[in-house]
Amino acid sequence: MNSNIFDRLSFLTLAVVVVLLPLFCLPFTNIPVEISKGLLLVLGLAIGIIFWAMARFFDGKIVLPKSWILVSGLGIVIVFLFSALLSSNSQASMFGTMFDPRSFWFIFAGFILMFLSSVIFRTSKQAKMVLLGIILSSAVLLIFQTLHLFVPDTLSLGILSGKTANLLGSWNVLGLFSGFACLMFLLVVEFFPVSKIVKIILQIFILLSVLLVATVNFYLTWILLGISALIIFVYKASLSFQQTSEEDKKKNFPTVSFVIVIVALLFFLNPQIPIPKVGPMYLGSTISNLLKISNTEIGPSFSATLSTTKGVLLKDPILGMGPNRFGEAWAMYKPIEINTAAINGIEFWDVYFESGSGLLSTLTATTGGLGILAWIVFLVLFLVMGSKSIFSSIKKGVNSEMIAFFVLSLYLYISLFFYSAGPVIFLLALSFTGIFIGLATAGKDEHILISFLNDHRKSFFSIMGLILLIILAVATSFKYIERFASISYFGKAVSATTVPDAEANIGKAISLYSNDLYLRTYSQIYIAKLGSLANKGSALSEQEKTELQASFDQAVRSSQLAVAQNPSNYINFLLLGAVYNTAGALGVKDAYPKAVEAYQIASNLNPLNPGIKLSMAKVSLSDGKTKIAKDYANSALELKPDYIDALLILSQIAKSEGDTSEALSLAEKALVLSKNNKDIAEYVNSLKGPSSTPKPDSNANKPKQ
Repeated sequence: MNSNIFDRLSFLTLAVVVVLLPLFCLPFTNIPVEISKGLLLVLGLAIGIIFWAMARFFDGKIVLPKSWILVSGLGIVIVFLFSALLSSNSQASMFGTMFDPRSFWFIFAGFILMFLSSVIFRTSKQAKMVLLGIILSSAVLLIFQTLHLFVPDTLSLGILSGKTANLLGSWNVLGLFSGFACLMFLLVVEFFPVSKIVKIILQIFILLSVLLVATVNFYLTWILLGISALIIFVYKASLSFQQTSEEDKKKNFPTVSFVIVIVALLFFLNPQIPIPKVGPMYLGSTISNLLKISNTEIGPSFSATLSTTKGVLLKDPILGMGPNRFGEAWAMYKPIEINTAAINGIEFWDVYFESGSGLLSTLTATTGGLGILAWIVFLVLFLVMGSKSIFSSIKKGVNSEMIAFFVLSLYLYISLFFYSAGPVIFLLALSFTGIFIGLATAGKDEHILISFLNDHRKSFFSIMGLILLIILAVATSFKYIERFASISYFGKAVSATTVPDAEANIGKAISLYSNDLYLRTYSQIYIAKLGSLANKGSALSEQEKTELQASFDQAVRSSQLAVAQNPSNYINFLLLGAVYNTAGALGVKDAYPKAVEAYQIASNLNPLNPGIKLSMAKVSLSDGKTKIAKDYANSALELKPDYIDALLILSQIAKSEGDTSEALSLAEKALVLSKNNKDIAEYVNSLKGPSSTPKPDSNANKPKQ
């Protein structure tokens, strides 16, 4: 059989993966859009590898690009593998809850995508086909997301909730991708020989992408798009000035690039503009205000991410604590200033951040010095090779595709450094890098050729290696699909309206893939069941009493399993403490001390969290240990001086001890921090006594003379 057939099939399969990444989703399911991208990636890579390996069987040779970027990429994969294997929570580091973008297997799959792209996409014709596919899919995505802003319910697909929901992930990711699409259209308009009609169509989509960027109004997008357009404008303008005739100068002058530079500058400066019947409004928020779009996205700052990375390096300097464990690192090493920080009135001292300020900074934060070094080497080699290739292409005046893929990859990598942009941006960056490597090495004929049909020894080992590769691809995809199937049941469990339905679905999810998130949900279902039975009080039948005990046992058991699954995640111990606290409220002996013990471990894993200290204070207070409760509450207040709940607990303790003046002082401090809270105001008035209530006017009801 001709190997060209399998080569074409492998090309088609990989091209479909790259082209459909922005659009792919599973409508009318309980599966989030970002997780659905993993299904496309795994199945596409598995099928692509099988076809590529079959082609190698028939032609008897393997051609690999000779590139130091690929070698450095392999270095990143090796560092992530050892870091994950030596992690105290290897399951989270290897795979995560569901093929997390920070886990080893996702990184491995991403670099396999880059490698296959460099091997399969090696001609300008192939690169043009992929670029055309990305242009079409981006255009469809921009049209869909624009229409979704006006009819979000009609175009929800059963998985998108609200105007800001999109097929890429977060709202800001949509802005970054719109900037990426605008840059891609601009590169084609300025550097590719296309017809006038195609240029007009692309200019329309440039306008649409700029409008979407303005709607999202993410500053990073304006900076990247503005700088990129400025570089294109300067380069094209310098070429146009070299033209001999005035007609050629006007024809080649980069008007579109100039307009984008001006628009980006205006939105970056963000001046106020008068809107008729509305009043003055900042330019950046004009479109979002008119469309009534609100989006508040919080995350660690770059300095806070560096602080967390520093803490990890001090403890595990070589390989870190393991991939996909930034949340645990954040809990342990976050700066104390977080406890008093707020964005738009929203506090996030108790938020479990799984990513830092950027995806690349997150990946390096938990993989130690070797992880940081590996990424630096990879990015430096990419920049060096890209710069050489661009200057070489400019000098020779050829290979616009190679320039386009390098520039677009660079845009995506910068986005990933400054923002946690999710799987689509990351995978597109790696696949575009692979295409760039394939084009750069093919032009210079830089490749490694392994021919094995004429040598029996080479033939045996090569064919055995190809067979093992096919087996590994099939086995990995089947194992992934099994875990992927659990997501549907988990979604049904979370959205279930009755406890039995939730119980049945979460049981199926755990049977397919056991992890601490599923086990915590399992425990929470039984806590809800426990609460509904406990509310009946003494009216419980014997059967219900038995069911109450069984629910308690299941809640404790599943919480303990979650702790055993991931003993480094403080959230698992918080849940275990909550289970024992509920049991203590129902009169179970020795439940309160066990709750405090679980909360103490959680506090050790998240030492700067005042909420855990306060939970220990509440449990101790319920157990009648007032002095210990007071110490815990004071510890919470030391960590967060404006902690209203801690002030109120201390006020109640002071009131129980008969110190009314101290109770009133603490309550008034809480009221100052929350002036509009009626409950606190009533509590303060109750502490002041009857004299604080204004007496009615004795003459108020007398008839007027």
